[in-house]
Amino acid sequence: MALKAFVEVKPDSHFSIHNLPYGVFKHVGGAITTPRPGVAIGDYVLDLSSIHSAGLFDGPLISNSDCFHQPNLNKFLELGRPAWKEARATLQKLLSSAEPALQNNASLRQKALLPMDEVEMLLPIAIGDYTDFFSSLHHAKNCGTIFRGPENPVNPNWFHLPIAYHGRASSIVISGTDIIRPRGQGHPSANSPPYFGPSRKLDFELEMAAVVGPGNELGKPIDVNEAADHIFGAVLMNDWSARDIQAWEYVPLGPFLGKSFGTTISPWIVTLDALEQFACDAPNQIHLPLPYLAEKVSKNYDISLEVRIKPAGQEESFTVTRSNFKHLYWTLTQQLAHHTVNGCNLRPGDLLGTGTISGPEPDSYGCLLELTWNGTKELSLGKTTRKFLEDGDEVIISGCCKGNGYNVGFGTCSGKIIPSLP
Repeated sequence: MALKAFVEVKPDSHFSIHNLPYGVFKHVGGAITTPRPGVAIGDYVLDLSSIHSAGLFDGPLISNSDCFHQPNLNKFLELGRPAWKEARATLQKLLSSAEPALQNNASLRQKALLPMDEVEMLLPIAIGDYTDFFSSLHHAKNCGTIFRGPENPVNPNWFHLPIAYHGRASSIVISGTDIIRPRGQGHPSANSPPYFGPSRKLDFELEMAAVVGPGNELGKPIDVNEAADHIFGAVLMNDWSARDIQAWEYVPLGPFLGKSFGTTISPWIVTLDALEQFACDAPNQIHLPLPYLAEKVSKNYDISLEVRIKPAGQEESFTVTRSNFKHLYWTLTQQLAHHTVNGCNLRPGDLLGTGTISGPEPDSYGCLLELTWNGTKELSLGKTTRKFLEDGDEVIISGCCKGNGYNVGFGTCSGKIIPSLP
């Protein structure tokens, strides 16, 4: 019999009983206003602290843990895959239309099932470290062509290892947070000093990010074929980029102020268990990976991704790109294994960004740098056009997997650009 929730889930909802993504919320105006973990089901958030206090988590790994009485999910992440599977099985059973324990308990239902419009979503994890990879071949080729020409657009090392840089965890914000236009230096004109002021080439980047579960000890790498046990799930991510600041600063050490002013993530972490039914083969890699990156099964996920821009002063938003997670050349597990091969220790709640996820066609490019070919073309947005983002523009990223009569989605990841500080 098909799994069906007793809670109403609309056909277009991202949050079916097959999904059950995790987040952290505050109940606005509720009796308890402290942050606590929840899962999304339809248009509701299920308060996991209430469910745990009621004794409905009766499995051996969760029943004696206080992980759902924390202000973030890190303690739950640390418990590892057996606990995650136990919690998922319990929640799917409790929310099932065939199970009376919660369905027929009116007082607990009222306390634990909260309408989404009554809650404020917060960062779901305490992010100790954040790394951003560069894992899309289409994106790498386009960027290389723009800046170095079409002869050799991709550096030879790119095909042998997942390139990445260490990002800034402190400026990662939750969806809906405004982004202040950054200031910094840009390329000088002729013999003038470098430009200094608000970025003139502000861009979005369509990304996703893996959320690390159990970490590893310093000096002990994670085997690529065991890496999935160290990934709890994934979120949508917009790694905002000031292209002019980045272009002037990035030689020789890479991105700095052009990236560290803000990174937005979606509030709901979709677990790898929920994504498993949408697993697909990863692209064939041009060079045989070195043994530490060679996977027995190399897989991506069929996640449809979309970016819309709502121009300043307009009510309507416009789709500017449609891409898919399956286009990534380097898999999440390869990224994590490479990150630890030198002995680097990851910790629960660390965030690993994929890099911009571009597809093969122009309408699947994952940033304005590619869509406007570094500002040489204009992008039509209804009655206006853009080369890069202007103050007041809002960017909305969404991602969803289509099941048989249901969705496993991520919701949205949005942010609006506001003017640079004087």
